[in-house]
Amino acid sequence: MKTAAARQQQGRVLVVEDERDVADLIRYNLTKEGYDVVVAPTGSDALKQAREVHPDLVLLDIMVPQLNGWEVCRRLKQDVATKNIPVIMVTGRVEEGDKVLGFEMGADDYVTKPFSMGELLARMRAALRHRARETIGPDGQLELGELRIDLARRQVTVAGAEVKLTPIEYRLLAFLGRHAGRVLTHEQLLREVWGPGYTSQHHYLRVYMAQLRHKLEADPARPRRLLTEPGIGYRLKDG
Repeated sequence: MKTAAARQQQGRVLVVEDERDVADLIRYNLTKEGYDVVVAPTGSDALKQAREVHPDLVLLDIMVPQLNGWEVCRRLKQDVATKNIPVIMVTGRVEEGDKVLGFEMGADDYVTKPFSMGELLARMRAALRHRARETIGPDGQLELGELRIDLARRQVTVAGAEVKLTPIEYRLLAFLGRHAGRVLTHEQLLREVWGPGYTSQHHYLRVYMAQLRHKLEADPARPRRLLTEPGIGYRLKDG
């Protein structure tokens, strides 16, 4: 068992789960991995604990009492004190619409029960890496492996070679880059890049994502950077 000091170094996780057995199992496994774990059994308690204990990450069940997980996520992401905390939805609901709603509320990822602890830990590490990347350097650079996005100069390079993008291609890539590692829904991307009147125009995204892949991927038919989340949206690989 790691010491309390070691757990603090690994990070603090707020687990929002009303089933005691599930919460205890998650707490036990995360503590073994070196995390400091706080459990909130209701949505209202989750909001209170998030402001008081300042977690590095929230594992959020959707079906919790008082406030459901979607509403908790929405409030966390709107509160200036908690909006940058990564949120991973953990739930038995598997419907595509539930996942889309979770991402629309600002969730960083979605894990469906039953899950392996290995999968959950991998998703947590990815979300925490994304949080670390959210602060763009003073030079306005986003570095994601060989892909570099210079937000100040609006310049994109891959392995040091400049890639020429159209204004819309650049806006789409820059938005994905600012949220690298996160799944962004079709509606979020369309609203940000084209405007609120275009959220149903999914074919726009298909066209421009295909163009970006031809410019940025070694094999556009098997993309390794610009990934599709079927029925939900797209994700730019974090690193």
